Amino acid sequence: MADEAAELEEALRRQADTVRRLKQEKAGPEEVAEQVAKLLELKAQLGSDEGKHKFVLKTPKGTRDYNPKQMAIREKVFDIIIGTFKRHGAEVIDTPVFELKETLTGKYGEDSKLIYDLKDQGGELLSLRYDLTVPFARYLAMNKITNIKRYHIAKVYRRDNPAMTRGRYREFYQCDFDIAGQFDPMIPDAECLKIVHEILSGLQIGDFLIKVNDRRILDGMFAVCGVPDSKFRTICSTVDKLDKATWEDVKSEMVGEKGLSPEAADRIGEYVQLHGGLGLIEQLLQDPKLSQNKLAREGLGDMKLLFEYLTLFGIADKISFDLSLARGLDYYTGVIYEAILLQPQNAHKEEPVSVGSVAGGGRYDGLVGMFDPKGRKVPCVGVSVGIERIFSIMEQKMEASEEKIRTTETQVLVAAAQKKLLEERLKLISELWDSGIKPQLPDPPLELVGEAPYASAKQCRGKEFHLCLWHTLLMLGRDAV
Repeated sequence: MADEAAELEEALRRQADTVRRLKQEKAGPEEVAEQVAKLLELKAQLGSDEGKHKFVLKTPKGTRDYNPKQMAIREKVFDIIIGTFKRHGAEVIDTPVFELKETLTGKYGEDSKLIYDLKDQGGELLSLRYDLTVPFARYLAMNKITNIKRYHIAKVYRRDNPAMTRGRYREFYQCDFDIAGQFDPMIPDAECLKIVHEILSGLQIGDFLIKVNDRRILDGMFAVCGVPDSKFRTICSTVDKLDKATWEDVKSEMVGEKGLSPEAADRIGEYVQLHGGLGLIEQLLQDPKLSQNKLAREGLGDMKLLFEYLTLFGIADKISFDLSLARGLDYYTGVIYEAILLQPQNAHKEEPVSVGSVAGGGRYDGLVGMFDPKGRKVPCVGVSVGIERIFSIMEQKMEASEEKIRTTETQVLVAAAQKKLLEERLKLISELWDSGIKPQLPDPPLELVGEAPYASAKQCRGKEFHLCLWHTLLMLGRDAV
């Protein structure tokens, strides 16, 4: 035992030196966090002088617990989202929380580095799912499904740099709605945008805007601006950063890191700063360069049709055709969109400012074909709602308004006016349970004697029970209930 303790102490010393060295060298936060975690594990193994193990009581980085009030808010959000999905005729499915590593590989572009790989467990290389879209495409191909409207709400995992206050975690829920199958052009796409509009309107979390673009328009734009075909996806990932970075920073990355010529970057800059509606679409259809590109022309034609449907749905005023929207995932093939929340306009700003994305999606017609043995494609379009950011906003609003949140659904408090009536109360509460009513005994048990009636009445009001049953009801008989 003494030898083991000495070895642990030596390992602890070496690990502490490693952490100090990494901090002095200003190593990356991920590497430092990993070594600190190892240090804490060694400390826990060493234990205290009394022989008790020491360990840190905390959730892993990028995760959190939810207390009953927070879960009540979350359930309210889920109810609104699920109600919208069902109203549009969606069925629900579920898939494993981990997939074969090869299923996820090569589907997420530069974000592939964020996938959590698991240790080999008996010959299968596995990874935690990064999103719900790729597992859905695998599900369609495996079960030979060519037509379905489905929703799926589940946790996904990303080895990202978390920002907890902004609702960015390593473990989080996604709420996905997808339409797979052959339909008239742009009708499923318009329905997905209508769903986003309904959800954000129903949640009442503030003003919002839904940006739309098309991968074909982006690819056509890159082509006419002089971007080599081999750099389309990597330049697309860089353009996708325009919602967080300035154009100067994005251009610097294109030229300095991605090897694009400054002239091509400047031509891209002229396009990606454009946003509008049908007027902009018409303008680009007349653009001397863009109108000559087949892909861009197809994308602009479909975008025009999409806006016509959005006008019929009555939501076109919340939609902006934005050429800076890129969405970095490799599997998108057509229309793409992203919903953002807006800060109110003030005296110093000419227009509302984005405070973050809360939903996104698009068309991915080729993804199912990647899994099908014969390469058969199933056209798909979908949207994913970012529940964590929405939840963070709603939680802040609830705290600011001091609104009371019910964490139980109890309808009846069963109390007594005399002592020694516990058996009668238990019989009554059982009958209420069996009748589908939600009763509860006072906690702690109270008899309605002396000042107790006032205490129990206050307990009723505080928990907003619909009804309190006193001992009087017992005297009246069961029919009184």
